[in-house]
Amino acid sequence: MTDIIIVEDQKEMAGLLCDFLQAEGYSTAQVTSGEEALHLFEKEGARLVILDVMLPGTDGFGVCKKIRESANTPILIVSAKNEKQDKLNGLILGADDYIEKPYDIDILLAKIKGIFARRYHSETLSDGFLKLDKSKRTVYKGEALIDLNQKEFDLLCLLMENSGKTMGKELLFNTIWGFDSFSEPQTLTVHIKWLRQKIEDDPKKPVHIVTVWGVGYRYEV
Repeated sequence: MTDIIIVEDQKEMAGLLCDFLQAEGYSTAQVTSGEEALHLFEKEGARLVILDVMLPGTDGFGVCKKIRESANTPILIVSAKNEKQDKLNGLILGADDYIEKPYDIDILLAKIKGIFARRYHSETLSDGFLKLDKSKRTVYKGEALIDLNQKEFDLLCLLMENSGKTMGKELLFNTIWGFDSFSEPQTLTVHIKWLRQKIEDDPKKPVHIVTVWGVGYRYEV
């Protein structure tokens, strides 16, 4: 999974931002349109999306809204549109922050570091049903330790991080197994079945890992 997708139609500006981010240790990918952004996000996922508003085709607000339908991935809007209503619109649609252009690169980097620290440095996920410890790679259901293999753990962690959001099969598969994986997409279905057998009270009637027919899966508490 890429750390940061930069959605910016000004290629020179996007290239400079990529250089700064890579110097800070982040992996990046850049696209110039809303459609490209949504395609890349669906294929590979990301830990953060830096999003311009004024884009060819689907604008940044449309991209933000679409991503929010399936994932809780942090979104940072960076735009020259600086009216109050633009900022409110972005935040209402689910952006985590809204920064005006031109921006101070040090401020932008500080905000990015803050997002990563808050979202990804937390070691545990707990929802009253399961407790998942990222560092120990353990999962407890009540007092019982659940034995998960590597991919089962990674898949459950991704679903729990996006609790309540429907995640597409392609996004789940490419995030966990990799875009260039030699595994078959059916592998995802098998691992979902194994997870249900281990965490659901009745695996034949799952209430926590829910199938959204024709789309993918959603984790519910």
